[in-house]
Amino acid sequence: MAKKLEYLLGEYLISSDSDTEVKVPVHSLCGKNRIIGIYFSADWCPPCKSFTPLLTEFYERLKKSNSDTKFEVVFVSWDKDENSFKDYFSQMPWLALPYDPEKKGKLVKKFRVQGIPKLVLLDGETGQTITCEGYSCLTDDKNGDEFPWRRKQFCDVIQGTLLTPERKEVDAMDVLRDKIVGLYFSAHWCPPCRSFTPQLVHVYQSLRSLQRPFEVVLVSSDRCQESFMKYFETMPWYAVPFGDPRITKLKGVFPVDGIPTLVVLDDKGEIITMNGRGAVMADEDCMDFPWYPKPVNELTGNAAVQLNESPCLVLFTGCDEKDIDDGYDALIESATEEHRKGEDQDLLFFFAADDEIVDSVRKFAHLDNRCPLLVVLDCPESKVYISPETKITKEVVRDFVQGYSAGTLEFKSLKL
Repeated sequence: MAKKLEYLLGEYLISSDSDTEVKVPVHSLCGKNRIIGIYFSADWCPPCKSFTPLLTEFYERLKKSNSDTKFEVVFVSWDKDENSFKDYFSQMPWLALPYDPEKKGKLVKKFRVQGIPKLVLLDGETGQTITCEGYSCLTDDKNGDEFPWRRKQFCDVIQGTLLTPERKEVDAMDVLRDKIVGLYFSAHWCPPCRSFTPQLVHVYQSLRSLQRPFEVVLVSSDRCQESFMKYFETMPWYAVPFGDPRITKLKGVFPVDGIPTLVVLDDKGEIITMNGRGAVMADEDCMDFPWYPKPVNELTGNAAVQLNESPCLVLFTGCDEKDIDDGYDALIESATEEHRKGEDQDLLFFFAADDEIVDSVRKFAHLDNRCPLLVVLDCPESKVYISPETKITKEVVRDFVQGYSAGTLEFKSLKL
C-alpha cells in the first residue's frame, strides 16, 4: 500500500500545523483502520469554500473521538498559482500535496476528476478506492454515521418494489434473484439513450428467447413522471419507480459519470462491467454474454467512449491474420497483469486491425501509417505516447507500459 500511495502522491506531504513547512512521510498514512481522503479543491471555487468547513468540522470531530478508525485528508490544489494554494491551505487542519500541477494531473486522471469539490476515500491498508463520492456522502450524512461510506451491496440497496411494463408492482428480490442484472441509467431527454435503447431491447429479447438469466432495471434520470412513463413504455423490462430514493442511492453505489450507462452485475450483485453499453453494441448476437471484460480487445467504433474517457494502449497490427496473432501475443501478458487490478486498472489494451475507426484514430492523433505501431492514447490529458520500436514484442510492450506508469515517456500533445 505504501508504494502505491507514494507513486500517486510522492514520498512526502506537507503539514499546515506550523509556520514552517513540515514534511510528513506518505507511508505514515498507511495501515489498518486508516482512511485517506484525497480532497480536490480550490480557493476560487464557491462550492469548495462551502464544503471545506463541513469537512473540517467532521475531520476534527473524528480526530477527537475514540474511534478505532483514523482519518487523514490530503488537499490537492486546483488553485491557479502557488500563493493562492498557500493562502487556502493555511485555513486547513490536514495535509497537502505540495503545489505541483503535474502530480495533480496524475491524480485527476487516476480518479477521473471532472469537477470540484471532489473527495476520494482510500483504504489505508489495501489502497483500494472506497468511494469517489465523498463530497455527496458527507453532504448527505453530516454526522458521518455511515463513514467511510463503503459501497453498499446491490441486494441491500435495491430492496423494495419495481414496476413492470404493465405498471404493476413486483418485489425486486423475487424477480432479480440468481439473475445477471443490467442497471440501465438512462433518460428520455437524452438522444444517445434513445438511440441505444432499441439495441438493448433487441439483445434483451434475444437472451430471453435463449432462456438466459438476464434482467434489466431502468434507473431513470427523467425530470418528470410523464417523460419517465413515456420512455418506459418502449421497454420490456423493470424500472425503479420515478422519484424513488433508490435512484439516488444506486447512482452513489455505482460510479456513473453520464448516461446512457449499462452496469452489468453478476448473480451476487458484483460488477461484471461498467461498460455494458459498449459490450451490447459490440455483441448483438450475445455470443459473449454476460460480457466479462477481456484483457485485450479489438479497436472498433464501440470503443469510442473508452478512448475518450480512459488512457488506452493501442497496437496497430495491420490486417494480416498472422500480424494480428503476433500483436495479440505481444500484448496479452502486460494486458492481463493490468487487467488484474480491477477497478484500479490504469490502461485499457487494444489491437487495431481493419475496423473503419482505425484510420480515424491515426488521423486524429497524427500517427503515421506504419505497422506495427505501439502507442498510448491519453485523450483525457490530450497526450499521445509513441513507441519508436519497429518490432513489437512482449518485452517492448512491458517496458513501454512501465515507462508510461513511471511518467518517463516523452509525449506529444493532441490537437483537439
